[in-house]
Amino acid sequence: MATNRTTRTALALALVAMSGAGLAGLADTARAQALTAGGLHAGTLEVPFNKSQVVSADRPIAKAMVGSSDIADILPVTDRSIYVLGKKMGTTSLTLYDNAGRVISIIDIAVGPDVEALSDQINELIPGSKIDARISNDSVVLTGMVNSAGAADRAAQLAKAYAGDKVINLVTMGSSQQVMLEVRFAEVNRTAGKDIGVSGFVNSKGGSFSSAIGAGAQLVPNEVTTTTTIPTAGGGTTTITNTSNAGILQLSAITDTFGIFRKAFSLGGLNIDATLNALETRGLAKTLAQPTLIALSGEKASFLAGGEFPVPVAQQSSAGGGNGNQAITVEFKPFGVSLGFTPTVLGDKTISLIVEPEVSALDPTASITVGNIVIPGLRTRRASTTLELRDGESFAIAGLLQKDFQTTISQVPILGSLPIIGSLFRSSGFKKGETELLIVVTPRLVAPIKPSQVRLPTDRVADPGELNTFLLGQPYSPQPVAPAVPTEGQSGTQDKGDGYEY
Repeated sequence: MATNRTTRTALALALVAMSGAGLAGLADTARAQALTAGGLHAGTLEVPFNKSQVVSADRPIAKAMVGSSDIADILPVTDRSIYVLGKKMGTTSLTLYDNAGRVISIIDIAVGPDVEALSDQINELIPGSKIDARISNDSVVLTGMVNSAGAADRAAQLAKAYAGDKVINLVTMGSSQQVMLEVRFAEVNRTAGKDIGVSGFVNSKGGSFSSAIGAGAQLVPNEVTTTTTIPTAGGGTTTITNTSNAGILQLSAITDTFGIFRKAFSLGGLNIDATLNALETRGLAKTLAQPTLIALSGEKASFLAGGEFPVPVAQQSSAGGGNGNQAITVEFKPFGVSLGFTPTVLGDKTISLIVEPEVSALDPTASITVGNIVIPGLRTRRASTTLELRDGESFAIAGLLQKDFQTTISQVPILGSLPIIGSLFRSSGFKKGETELLIVVTPRLVAPIKPSQVRLPTDRVADPGELNTFLLGQPYSPQPVAPAVPTEGQSGTQDKGDGYEY
């Protein structure tokens, strides 16, 4: 450090001596060169903080002046080169003079973070990226173009290691990759049930005993008024009125069954009217939905294939004045097959997906009644997850296997529990259901095609003529459609050109 201070002192004395001796003679030359200073500007020299650069000239340098010695320090190396050391973040200027006092060059010096080391790390850690790093005062400016948001984010994180929060990210996104998502909903619902019931009426022949056995047995009040006229001895009549409320035995109506068997017979002093109803159900339902949606990398896309149903909502009436009056408004709730997803194509062509599929349908068994309004319920199957797949790979993101079993027994106490004959005094039913749901997701990287390669469903159907409609009864006229063939110059393989894939 003592040698450096001695050298700087000698250089300063020499520069002062030269300027004092030739100040008057160089006044006219300085005014002339001020007019052409723009042509002497040699650009900007970026010097990393606490690091150095060497400036060389094509002819001997007699004098060098720096605008701010707090930002940059200069030392002579040879008569044609100057050593520049970055001392503080900021910008200044360096002016070089020759032996005649003419300006050789004017150089802007920007002292900031080490952008050269940053550029080397970006090229090493993010290969294939076209990102440039520059100094702007004490900040780092990132410019260039990348194909993914992840590459731009990683470059900004690297820049923060050199400049902290003083990073200006001007990196732009190039052409984004398009992702097509295929989602398949497969659901199978199996149900089975059996219902066997015994019901009947039992009455004694004298009418002193009666009973009803079966589902929905009830005693309905039945007021009966009887009027009897009796003649009197004097030739008149007397009317006697009797009111009885013995009631009537009844059973619920047997509906939604498949077989009903009825038999009336007598057993001892009893008249029996017996009924046997039996029902066995088996059902199978299959649901398959295959929605497909395309979105840009990093952008969210969603769609709904279904409808909306109205739901009444009570609103506080503003005109009620706080007296509790409510107004009824209608809101529409969506149902059907919906899909929402956000794809992000990573650097190795892996696709990161945020998937939110949903299948919903109106369910009358879950409906509620408010007043005279029936509000239907929804049976919904929904999933939300994040996963990573490659092009063409599939993943089952939700699987559901649900089993329901229900048994119902209605019987007469004690009698229904007797062996064998107890089946005459009870009704039995059971229901079993199984539901299996599977959701399969398949992402694909896609590119646009030429319009001539598109085949529409309407191309296969032509409008029929009057003769075909009235005489032959044809509602439409099917037309054969040839598959799209490559144009001239295209081979059977996939070639790329003009932004299309064939």
